[in-house]
Amino acid sequence: MATGINKPLEITWLGHSAVKIAGTRTVFIDPFFTGNPKAALAAGAVKTADIIVVTHHHGDHLGDAFAIAKKTGAVIVAIHEIAVEAQERGLEAEGMNIGGTIETKGVIIHMVPALHSAEKGCAAGVVVEMDGKSIYHAGDSGLTTDMKIIGEFFHPDLSFIPIGDRYTMGPASAAKAVEFVQTKKVVPIHYGTFPLVAGSPEEFKKKVGSLAEVIILKPGETFRL
Repeated sequence: MATGINKPLEITWLGHSAVKIAGTRTVFIDPFFTGNPKAALAAGAVKTADIIVVTHHHGDHLGDAFAIAKKTGAVIVAIHEIAVEAQERGLEAEGMNIGGTIETKGVIIHMVPALHSAEKGCAAGVVVEMDGKSIYHAGDSGLTTDMKIIGEFFHPDLSFIPIGDRYTMGPASAAKAVEFVQTKKVVPIHYGTFPLVAGSPEEFKKKVGSLAEVIILKPGETFRL
């Protein structure tokens, strides 16, 4: 469904579920840096951000979103309850809910289902459309057949899929998610941060096989999409 100018995006995994998408705009998703032993970036080092997307209200996903938004003036895009909390802090925020779509600063963001808990509101995944590309971030979702609809409707060029197990999918169910989403490329996330979410990107890649191109990144590594 992606529309707009087709130009390369700089995709960076920043550790855990945090990613940076840099193109016409700079978008951060789940910027958990403070307290993250594998963070590739300190919150204070973020100089520019246009949009900060938060998939759900858990500390390892909300992370430094409010602090970065205060510093950069970025718009926070999140489930309604998180957006209200941001606005109460004097921050600019766009509240959403499952099934909704917004456009802010020329970037289209769809909020899609995720099977997970949350401290406020509910957990979600997101599809970000920018510069002719469609990117799916599953948040902390467990395996769900809703992912088939995401694949059929959004046709993501790239997906971020959690593989750490225990609190999210493990490598086997994450590989099934890749089949459901029908993504062209996939980056495993939410693993290796803490002992309880060890995961194995190599095992994930083996199980995905020829379904998609698996791009295994080290925290801080970038590739062009």
